[in-house]
Amino acid sequence: MSTKHLPMEEGKLLELARRLPTPFYLYDEKAILENAEAFRREFSWAPSFRDYFAVKALPNPAIVKLLAEKEGFGCDCSSLPELYIAEASGVKGRGIMLTSNDTPVDEFAKALELGAVINLDDISHIDFLPSLPEMVSFRYNPGPERTGNAIIGNPVEAKYGVPKDKIVECYRIMKEKGVRHFALHTMVASNELDAQYIVETARMLFSLVGKIHDEAGVRIELIDLGGGVGIPYRPEQERIDIHYISTEIHKLYEEMVVKKHLDPLGISFECGRYITGPYGYLVSTVRHVTHKYKEYVGLDATMADLMRPGMYGAYHHVTVLGKEKAPHDHVYDVTGSLCENNDKFAVDRPLPEIQEGDVVVIHDAGAHGHSMGFNYNGKLRHAEYLLHADGTVTMIRRAETIDDYFATLRFPGAPVRI
Repeated sequence: MSTKHLPMEEGKLLELARRLPTPFYLYDEKAILENAEAFRREFSWAPSFRDYFAVKALPNPAIVKLLAEKEGFGCDCSSLPELYIAEASGVKGRGIMLTSNDTPVDEFAKALELGAVINLDDISHIDFLPSLPEMVSFRYNPGPERTGNAIIGNPVEAKYGVPKDKIVECYRIMKEKGVRHFALHTMVASNELDAQYIVETARMLFSLVGKIHDEAGVRIELIDLGGGVGIPYRPEQERIDIHYISTEIHKLYEEMVVKKHLDPLGISFECGRYITGPYGYLVSTVRHVTHKYKEYVGLDATMADLMRPGMYGAYHHVTVLGKEKAPHDHVYDVTGSLCENNDKFAVDRPLPEIQEGDVVVIHDAGAHGHSMGFNYNGKLRHAEYLLHADGTVTMIRRAETIDDYFATLRFPGAPVRI
């Protein structure tokens, strides 16, 4: 079982919600850093261990810089803006990995300027590089040898990664071109709670390191096991056992790397969700309670603020402030105001009786929450705040305004030459 905690005392959070315009995101700095430190400590045995924090999970420089400065985290980037966030956060060189996915040349150019590890998605992408990187990586797709999960999909049908029959040739080509430093990457799961699945991913990459060495004469210096380490969104789920993962990967490292004289081999992840996910909260106020064929609780937040439930049917725990101990004897759909029927945070959810003006907290929103927001129906994206260890709260992103929404539009009567 996983307990769902609030980031501060209930009364203080309610006071904050009355003082700040809702909805808003709140991130718990202390909890994020403690979790990051524990993750890093579990892999202290691993050479040059680093987590390339997945910027897409929570693309805010306040968070990225915090993790870089306090825990030595790098940045997993997948776009030009994310590269700029990494740079602005003081991360550079091999602390950045650009994971290619139909990547334009200007993104390659910026990554090269920063000295980032370039992680290519296909053999055909080699010719798109403006120049040779100091370290090149390839994303591996194992195809039918592995199964994916519901979020990331079956590797055979995934658009990502180099297939097994081309992976050795990729490294041979780059070696012939003059690259001298190599990494290897994969990403075959998302929000995975089975620890053994992560261990088997390490086994797969360690085996591939040997194959590439033997067949292409290339020594891999770094493997990236990807992200995909999950969190228990549902209270009945157990937290994944990171200690077990580390211990078992350490055994494999000794057996498959050290004994074959392929060490030292750097080990990294690109976890975002696991690091910040449980420590972000979407705080919202109830606008309406309506009684139709079902009972509905309408919030001032919408799917535009948190799209996972509507997109994946994902579960997010809901707390009604001031009513945690009240009996959950009412069943509601918790909804937003978009003109879409899947704009729901919860369906048939047992909750305490709810009235207009109640404040609800949606848990586990610290990754792929605000970052996946959108402006459909002209909805504006809301502010983000960081809760510090001393109890103070800092705005780390202001809310969008109507002027922001209209900033890129050109209205009739004000033509722009092209």
